[in-house]
Amino acid sequence: MTTSLPFGWGELVDVVAVAAVLWALLVWLRRARARLAFVGVAIAGGSYLLARLAGLELTAWVFQGFFAVLVIVLVVVFQEDLRRLFETIAVLGLRRKAPLPASSALDVLVRVSARLAEMRTGALIVVPGREPLERHVEGGIELDGRLSEPLLLSLFDASSPGHDGAILVVRDRIARFAVHLPLSTNQRELGPGGTRHAAGLGLSERTDALCIVVSEERGTISLAENGTLRRVQPPELAGELRRFVDGGGAPLATSWPIAAYWREAILALGLAATLWVARVPGSSVAEVVRVAPVIVEKLPDGYVLEAVTPPEIEVTLSGLRLDLFLLAGDTPAVRIDALLAKLGRRTFTVEPDLIEVPEGVSVVNVSPPEVRLSLREPDDGGVPDDRKVAPD
Repeated sequence: MTTSLPFGWGELVDVVAVAAVLWALLVWLRRARARLAFVGVAIAGGSYLLARLAGLELTAWVFQGFFAVLVIVLVVVFQEDLRRLFETIAVLGLRRKAPLPASSALDVLVRVSARLAEMRTGALIVVPGREPLERHVEGGIELDGRLSEPLLLSLFDASSPGHDGAILVVRDRIARFAVHLPLSTNQRELGPGGTRHAAGLGLSERTDALCIVVSEERGTISLAENGTLRRVQPPELAGELRRFVDGGGAPLATSWPIAAYWREAILALGLAATLWVARVPGSSVAEVVRVAPVIVEKLPDGYVLEAVTPPEIEVTLSGLRLDLFLLAGDTPAVRIDALLAKLGRRTFTVEPDLIEVPEGVSVVNVSPPEVRLSLREPDDGGVPDDRKVAPD
C-alpha cells in the first residue's frame, strides 16, 4: 500500500493543539474523583477495538450495545466534574476576575488567623477565586460588613450563633457568615482534621477558592486549596495569600504544571500523533493488494471437488487508509457458487460481488480473473472431468 505522510508546520501545530487538549483532559481525569470509572470505560473501549480486530463479531456486538448508553453513563458519573470543567472554560473565556481583597485586608486575615490560633478558637475563612461559589455553599447570613479584626473576632467568638460556619470574604468586605460548605471525604488528605477542615477541603475540591482553617483543638492554621490541605505558619499564610492575589485568584496556571504531569504530556503527544497518522493520512484513498482464498459453495450432490485452480487470487482493494488498516485482521474471501456444475460449468469468472469486503472498501482488480474447478461427477466411472468436453 502506497503511503504518503506530508508533515509540515501546519501539521505540527495541529498535532500540538490536539496534544494540549488531550493533556488537559488527562490531567483533569487524574484529578477527577470519578477517574476510576473512566478507566473502566477506557478498558471496555479497548476491548471493543481488540474484538473488532480479532473478528469476534458477537463480542463486538455486545460492546456496541454498551456504548449506546455510554454518553448517559458518563454524564451521570462525571456530572459534578463535567460541570466544573465547563464552568472553568466559561471563566477563562469570559476572563472573569476574582473579587480579591486588598493588601490591607490580607494583613487583617493573617493577624486574625494567628490570634485565633493562639486563643484556640476555631475559624473557617473563604477567599473566593474566579469560579462561582453559589451552588456549593448553603445557608449563611448576609452581612456585607467592612472587613476588620474586631468584626472577625466577634463572628468567630464561641458565644456567636454563627461561629461554627464559614465566612465569605469578598474584596474588603465580609459578604456572609455562618455559611455551610460541602464536606470532603478524602480521609488521606484530611488526616486528623475535623469538620472545619473537611468543609474547607471540600470547597477547594470543587472550586478555586482559598480556605483558611483554624483548629480549636490544636491551635494550628491550615490552608485548603485546589483539593489539598496543608498546615502553615502565619508568615507562610501571608505569602500564600499574596501569591493567590497576585495570581488573579485562580491557580489554573500554577496547579497544572507540565513538570508535575510530564507523563500525561508524553502520553497526550503520543496519542495526538497516533490520531493524526490514523485520521489525516487515514482519510485519503489508497489501494492495497491482498491474497484471498477461493471457497467453493453449493456443490451439487454426488460431485467431488478435486482441485481449485488457482486456490488463491490477488485482490486489489481501494478505500480510505483507515478502513484498509482496520481490514488488516480480516482476510477477504472469494465465494464460488458451484451449483452450475450440473450443467457442465467448470470455469467461473471472479466478479467483485463475489469478494467479501466491508462497507467503504471496493474491489478494483482481481488476478487471475477466472477460477477453474476440477470435479468428479457421480457416475463418471472414475474418469476425471478434465478429459471430457464440457461447455464453459
